[in-house]
Amino acid sequence: MTDRHRRLDRSSTPGSTNSLWKWTDAKPVWIVIRNYIFIMFARLVPSLRARNWALRQLGAHIGSGVSWGLEATPDVFWPELITIEDNAIIGYDAVLLCHEFLQDEYRTGEIVIGKRAMVGAKVTILPGVHIGEEAQVAANSLVTQDVPPHTTVAGVPAQQMTKQDEQDATRP
Repeated sequence: MTDRHRRLDRSSTPGSTNSLWKWTDAKPVWIVIRNYIFIMFARLVPSLRARNWALRQLGAHIGSGVSWGLEATPDVFWPELITIEDNAIIGYDAVLLCHEFLQDEYRTGEIVIGKRAMVGAKVTILPGVHIGEEAQVAANSLVTQDVPPHTTVAGVPAQQMTKQDEQDATRP
């Protein structure tokens, strides 16, 4: 897996408060409000077409045949940094974060989810992560590094499963 940190853009926020207090310097309030409204719509509407339409309105790059699970949440500040390629699946209540607010800086990074990749329920993906074509991320995982194509990862933080792990997972 690759270190996502090389792909992050860093913005300094000097002063006595942490960077989250300065979020309005990073994004206009009206854009975040608009994003939030479209995201709430996309999280709750049952239609996959309507969800994908709402995400595209925010600038997210959504391929054809993408399945976006109910209550899955894209980044509210930088949804335009999300790319989900054709026929990928984003599971129920997954969270795609394209930003990190820290003490003295905030970081942003593009999330790319490859063709036919599967992201399980309640997965959190951090900024700058790329998930390869036909990769699988198990439910409840925290993805802190890239996932190579045709690989299965699981856990907190997500780690590549061995062949034995995959065989055990398919047994009753």
